[in-house]
Amino acid sequence: MRAPFIISGKPVMPGEEAVINVNIARLPSHSDINLKITVARAVEDGPTLLLSGGLHGDEINGVEIVRRIIEKDQHKPKIGTVICIPIINMFGFINFSRYVPDGKDVNRSFPGNKNGSLAARVAHYLTNNIIPKIDVGIDFHTGGAERTNYPQIRCVMKDPKNRAIAEAFEPPFILNSPFRSKSLRQTAARMGKHILVYEGGESTRFDEHAIQVGVNGAMRVMKHLGMRERAPEPLHKTQVIYHSSWVRAKYSGIFLSQVKSGELIEKNQIIGYVAEPFGSFKHKVKSPANGYVIGLNNNPIVHQGDAIMHIGVNK
Repeated sequence: MRAPFIISGKPVMPGEEAVINVNIARLPSHSDINLKITVARAVEDGPTLLLSGGLHGDEINGVEIVRRIIEKDQHKPKIGTVICIPIINMFGFINFSRYVPDGKDVNRSFPGNKNGSLAARVAHYLTNNIIPKIDVGIDFHTGGAERTNYPQIRCVMKDPKNRAIAEAFEPPFILNSPFRSKSLRQTAARMGKHILVYEGGESTRFDEHAIQVGVNGAMRVMKHLGMRERAPEPLHKTQVIYHSSWVRAKYSGIFLSQVKSGELIEKNQIIGYVAEPFGSFKHKVKSPANGYVIGLNNNPIVHQGDAIMHIGVNK
């Protein structure tokens, strides 16, 4: 008999599925902060894949992506093991917040500290109990601060394994994205693991297109890894984005976008206007380059210097 797959003392034998609740901390109200982890293991050995969401608690598209995969039994592999964590930051999820009680970002707290803040404790648990067991991971995110991201995978393109996984996901866009300090992705890379970040939609709002792209992409990665036989075909051609930058407001006022997220735009094209609320001016905003709108500020009230549109260039 092959050895059990063990998480926090809970064994999962070949062909079994288990739901594991791990206590991370307790709030002053005596409410427990737990991680709920679903593990599905095939009879045959193979790679281990992590599907995670809610690292930022208000980014609920990722939560829904992982939830749907579990609900439809799509997480059950033909070979290997799939670990699903729909909500990593439970405190942030129930409080509609990116952060934890002390204002810290879990995704800037790795590798963590078992005696530290809540963010550090969550990071420490993942670093020591989940990351060592996986081969590949997809961490599902959305845009923050009222900004929407068109569905995209972010990875370090010079790593051939990362690029192969990103291409297998087949999102609308793949961004060459360096590691962020003290992030889950950076910590995993230092441990020889490959975690890619999926971005799609906006925080606190469901985006059905972004959710479906995320679910389908995860299925294609599982097929690439030999963990399932079939996966949906993409409805788009993937564009690789090598450089990107935010267009910033030169004036304070009301931003009126003339383009949509995901749209191809040309250099010097009028992509919007910044208007004075009382009607005294209306300034054009032009694209600085040929590229794609990969992110868009949905809050029409902007201050001078605010990021209003993220443009990606694939040449």
